[in-house]
Amino acid sequence: MKFGPIPIETAEGAVLAHATTAGERRFRKAHRLSAGDLALLRAAGISEVVAAVLAADDLGEDAAAQTIAESMAFRGIEARSAATGRVNLHARASGIFTVDAAMIDAINAIDPAITIATLAQHAPVERGQMVATVKIIPFAVSSALVDAATKICAGGEIFAVNAYRPVRVGVIQTVLPGIKPSVLDKTLRVTEARLARTGGRLTAERRTPHEIAPVAEAAASLARDNDMVVIFGASAMSDFADVVPAAIERAGGTVIRAGMPVDPGNLLVLGMLDGKRVIGAPGCARSPKENGFDWVLDRLIAGLDVTAKDIAGMGVGGLLMEIPTRPQPREPLPAKSQLKVGIVLLAAGRSSRMGGPNKLLALFDGKPLVRRTAERALGSKASGTIVVTGHQRERVRTALAGLDVTFADNPDFAEGLSTSLKAGIAYLPEGCAGVMIVLGDMPDITSDDLDRLVDTFRKAGGNAVVRASHDGKRGNPVLLPRSLFPAIAHLEGDAGARHLVEAEGLDVIDVEIGAAASVDVDTREALECAGGVLQD
Repeated sequence: MKFGPIPIETAEGAVLAHATTAGERRFRKAHRLSAGDLALLRAAGISEVVAAVLAADDLGEDAAAQTIAESMAFRGIEARSAATGRVNLHARASGIFTVDAAMIDAINAIDPAITIATLAQHAPVERGQMVATVKIIPFAVSSALVDAATKICAGGEIFAVNAYRPVRVGVIQTVLPGIKPSVLDKTLRVTEARLARTGGRLTAERRTPHEIAPVAEAAASLARDNDMVVIFGASAMSDFADVVPAAIERAGGTVIRAGMPVDPGNLLVLGMLDGKRVIGAPGCARSPKENGFDWVLDRLIAGLDVTAKDIAGMGVGGLLMEIPTRPQPREPLPAKSQLKVGIVLLAAGRSSRMGGPNKLLALFDGKPLVRRTAERALGSKASGTIVVTGHQRERVRTALAGLDVTFADNPDFAEGLSTSLKAGIAYLPEGCAGVMIVLGDMPDITSDDLDRLVDTFRKAGGNAVVRASHDGKRGNPVLLPRSLFPAIAHLEGDAGARHLVEAEGLDVIDVEIGAAASVDVDTREALECAGGVLQD
């Protein structure tokens, strides 16, 4: 592949490196130039373009990424269609992600043009979550390099999502004088919630004295009717011959490992009894916060073996403390009424269908449209408003002078909506549970409309997409939960929130707000009908 400035006379079939405007026609980055395109460029006085010219043995970025993805062997995962040189792979079900790191490293060592990124080994994933991505860096790559990657992929399964199974779990809680029943009851509720997240079910509980014999008897009984037994000791294990490991052996089982290099979670015991796994839970497992117990429990529920060697290898990364590493935190979210929602107001567009004037500066009741929209955003229950600027950024900022908004400049606004979404979300505070995407050109949206979306989002616990609608048809604004932020970071081109809503499989709640959800002012006629007056 040849890359660099190319004379127009020899550029037919070349792939543009940058967006280029020729009169009223705008060619996007990665556009393949035709003879007609070149005529328009010549007429606009453009004599050369920066582009890539593919060699005879080159594969285009999409074809290369698709070829590599199709050569991979994987389970529980689906590959999406290639776009912008990328193939994203998503989990078909919730479970535990496993990956052959040596194969990934080998492919990434072929050439910097070919890259594969994945989640970490044994990462817990939700259904629909992206687990890996194949990305071709340049516009094309030699077919020989692609062949080298596909040859490595032929070596076996490269990654998988091991789906959680509906396991039955029996629980034993030992009792010492002074332990409150409320502590045991809470432990049971926390355990039920843990299992529900992975599709498991708590079927029975036994409360016994903190002694070897009664614990052994209860473990043997529960192992007959369940897939797994979990033992919560009233006193933490203080020796490898303590009550819980000794009870497993007394019942006829074996102790696989006592103690693990994960903090919190050091005092976990793992055993086997009648072909069933027995876990002596560490004291921290009485809390919903992530700890070493989760690592072992989730893998077992996903059908993965956990050996003494596996546990010994958990030390690197095992200092968990308060680090929230899971996509769905176990800690309860703040009270629903307190969930923070930020607003990203999109004001970077070029108003191209207006033929010149910037619609966001049109006057409505004597006030610029963008200021009218920003004031209504500020008057809502949202915790803050970020305004994304691009086209005529200084004029837009002047129109918003004095308002308590945060500006996020998007120098790449001409590349499409995705660039503005990413620019705005980058400015959101860490505590935001969601973001409402508000278009700057919707004159009839009110603060009350925005509040209805925020209230609905909070009632849903901050986990659903909330979308304004009119007469049953989807509209704007759209409120996205924080779980979608990583997916937004991978958007390219003119893809926006609608693409995410359709692709990620989250619950969607439509809120009827009337005609305001569908009234925008993309054309002069629409703007004038809505009561606006263009200024330039």
